[in-house]
Amino acid sequence: MDPLSDVIALLRPSAVLSKPITGRGDWGVCYAAYGQPGFAIVLAGQCWLAVGAEEPVLFGRGDFVLLPATPAFALFSRPGVACAFHEPSDRAVHHGNSDGESDFRALGGSFRIDPVNAPVLLALLPAIIHVRSADSDTGRLCGIVDLLMDECGADRPGRDMILERLLEVMLVECLRWRSLVDDALPAGLLAGMRDPALAKVLRAMHANVRAGWTVAELATLAGMSRSAFAARFAEILGCAPIEYLARWRMALAQDALSRGQQSLERLAEEMGYESASAFSTAFRRRVGTSPGLFARSRRSGR
Repeated sequence: MDPLSDVIALLRPSAVLSKPITGRGDWGVCYAAYGQPGFAIVLAGQCWLAVGAEEPVLFGRGDFVLLPATPAFALFSRPGVACAFHEPSDRAVHHGNSDGESDFRALGGSFRIDPVNAPVLLALLPAIIHVRSADSDTGRLCGIVDLLMDECGADRPGRDMILERLLEVMLVECLRWRSLVDDALPAGLLAGMRDPALAKVLRAMHANVRAGWTVAELATLAGMSRSAFAARFAEILGCAPIEYLARWRMALAQDALSRGQQSLERLAEEMGYESASAFSTAFRRRVGTSPGLFARSRRSGR
């Protein structure tokens, strides 16, 4: 698997809620932050989206938006319109004038991700992903959302598994698009994967996380001097190479401990530590608790 697929696999998207959103005339709504990913695709008309203190962005027909951690945001028909506070809901919603045919239609929804590694993994992704139909064919994303809506509304065998796979495909599709066309990517995994030299290094680290990588070895792999590589990696990924490796090891370790599939000795070996004791020390330093206590707390649902 490539690094982007690895990250999405650890996010374990699930429990999707989806609904139609319509509007007519002047309308505006705002929502509090709720931390889980949210998405929407515009089917007809247009609306404005304001995320936090950022400038509003216009969304037209065919545009897709994904908010990996959904901060506070507002949707409105035009700038300057008053926004009323709304609570998130899984039911169809209509904004504005209820008389006549809607001039705005969209499909929106949210889903859950595994909270264990969410802070680490979401820090690697942009805060907002806007896929513009003017720049790319969003038909594939629209088809995925249609399938999500259809599966959410049914109670067929295998429903949960299909929803999880569809969410993963949706995430890969929109993140892959953003990495290909956006020239202003923030520091993180997408920016790193677009840099050929760093992408090669990232793939190597993800493919062999137990290796005792050094900055010098990684620089050689990238075809760069040690100092130039370290500076470039920190600028584009937002952290030093060995720090990235340590964070990724801990993300994998927390995921494995949550599922309780391996002994501590085996897990330490797979994460590249010389002993269970060395792994436990590193885990406690980064996570704030011992591996055993972490695993027990996860199994008890806390």
